[in-house]
Amino acid sequence: MTAPSQPTGPNPARAVAARVLTRVLGGAFASLELDRALKYARLDTRDAGLATQLVYGTLRYYRPLDAALTPLLTGQTRDSARAVLLAGAYEKLVLGTPAHAVVNEYVDLARSGFGPPGLVNAVLRRLEVLPDVSALPEWLDAEIQKAYGPQAQAVAKSLLTPQPLWLRLTPEGVNALRGEGSEVEDGYGDVFRVSLSRPLGVTAAFKSGWAQPINPASYACVLALGEIEGVRVLDLAGGAGVKAAMLASGGAQVTSVDINESKARPARQNMGRLHLKAEFVTADLTHTPELPPASRVLLDAPCTGTGTLRGHPEIALRLTEMAVREAAELQSQMLTACAPLVAPGGVLVYSVCSISAAEGPQQIERFLAAHPDFAPAAMPDLLIPTTPSGPGILTMMDEGVDGFFIARLERQG
Repeated sequence: MTAPSQPTGPNPARAVAARVLTRVLGGAFASLELDRALKYARLDTRDAGLATQLVYGTLRYYRPLDAALTPLLTGQTRDSARAVLLAGAYEKLVLGTPAHAVVNEYVDLARSGFGPPGLVNAVLRRLEVLPDVSALPEWLDAEIQKAYGPQAQAVAKSLLTPQPLWLRLTPEGVNALRGEGSEVEDGYGDVFRVSLSRPLGVTAAFKSGWAQPINPASYACVLALGEIEGVRVLDLAGGAGVKAAMLASGGAQVTSVDINESKARPARQNMGRLHLKAEFVTADLTHTPELPPASRVLLDAPCTGTGTLRGHPEIALRLTEMAVREAAELQSQMLTACAPLVAPGGVLVYSVCSISAAEGPQQIERFLAAHPDFAPAAMPDLLIPTTPSGPGILTMMDEGVDGFFIARLERQG
């Protein structure tokens, strides 16, 4: 007589996704939590891909999924149970996974400590269709309409699609990745769309300094400065130093400034990996730092990140109109403080990975009104699709390209 089969426990990919979603619902950042969870779980490539798809897909469709679940729930539902229900609803209503498989998989997850199995079973069985609810809050939808006009619908639709991996590659990097079985597709200039055959950190291209992750829109901020070979460039609010690295790779003499001293160490390490050099300075950029003016200044200001919704969909769950106003106030202080660092006849590039009018065109219009010695200057070729936006441009937030507002201003000599 054959012994009855024993339960094998929940699928490891779904378990990872549920743990990450639980933490994100509690306020964590999806990319950091997912990276940490995948390293700990050591899933194979297929399961790691499924976990990633479930986390980001669930967050991108959070609002319609939540609208489908809410009528079926009463009282408070703890984050872990809600994470299981959201992921299960995403599989059933968006991915089209067979209903019986969804119920079985997520009830198994619930039994492993994520929530009441009976609740998960009852709710997932009763789900029928995905409601016609926008994936974005109404006010953010309106910002996208204002920013992109007739193209806004295509932009909003693109935010529901997976974010590609963008890598700036040297020719050696392209050859090395293809030699390891990765797919390298043309993108924009030296920034390629890549599907890896193995984790990026173990590829020869990354270890040899031939590859740097960067979105084409982020790289466009560097291109907006124009010719930089042999030129001293101030990289203000430089953060982790990725743009500083791209500036240095173009031959610039870079000083990168940020208020967060802890970011300088990984930035220096990345510079070393890329065989590049830059100076890193810690300073509060709401006050003018004691630095000599430069002929090229990039201020990639802190912002709400609404242009990165595809890669950071949890932003749409938390961001408020008040947060936009607070970001705009900080940006205004930084622009005023950094203006004296632009040498007469020099260029200031202001950029934010946001599509909100308050952080972009309105910000620069106010700055120009208060600083008559600055004027909009012609933009070099940024290699990516853009649309005019007041005294600057917006990159088209489509086909995996983030939404950046970029303005190029010249200080009169």
